Amino acid sequence: HHRYSETDADPHNAKRGFFFAHMGWLMCRKHPEVTIKGKEIDMTDLLADPVVRFQHKYYYPLVALIWLIIPVSVPVLCFGETWFDSFLLNCFRYVISLHQAWLVNSMAHIGPAYKPYDKYINPRESRTVTYLALGEGYHNYHHTFPGDYSASEYGWKDNWNIATAFIDMFACIGWAYDRRRPTEAVVKARITRTGESDHKYNQLTRISAIMDSITGWALYN
Repeated sequence: HHRYSETDADPHNAKRGFFFAHMGWLMCRKHPEVTIKGKEIDMTDLLADPVVRFQHKYYYPLVALIWLIIPVSVPVLCFGETWFDSFLLNCFRYVISLHQAWLVNSMAHIGPAYKPYDKYINPRESRTVTYLALGEGYHNYHHTFPGDYSASEYGWKDNWNIATAFIDMFACIGWAYDRRRPTEAVVKARITRTGESDHKYNQLTRISAIMDSITGWALYN
């Protein structure tokens, strides 16, 4: 997706329309270029990762446990919910979470175009996606600096980014490591070279960061 963004080799090419980028790509055969270019990508590091291998080997049992058994059983056993209602609510929760994730591929590629880091690429920053996808809407930044684990310039302390906070929490107990981020100088140099002149987040203050988090919690909940 990153290497061939908005081309036929992109699995969810936004140039094929909002619906295709959002969920249509899951409903039709892959474009031949997706398969051809995909085979050229070196994935030996992932295939050698023991966690990835474990997840791949036990994918279906893990789905049954994490998607079905735990979320359906807890409301029944702990809160007196009926099995039918608990299952129905779990399905509803799953559909909502899918659309929240899919918005990153659709709205963050097709919505209002604010591109503070690289105005020459299609992905853009989306506050709507940021709030709904727990911090995954800083998409112009993410495509400009794909190696940044935070997927945003300011992490979670200065803007709404629960995904980064989650990773940092696990880093505190040793479950996440090798977190990579570009230096502030590198980011500023890239903004100067390819970004839009109005880089709004340069005016970020502690008050605005707090208000951003409050807004995120209010909209998400």
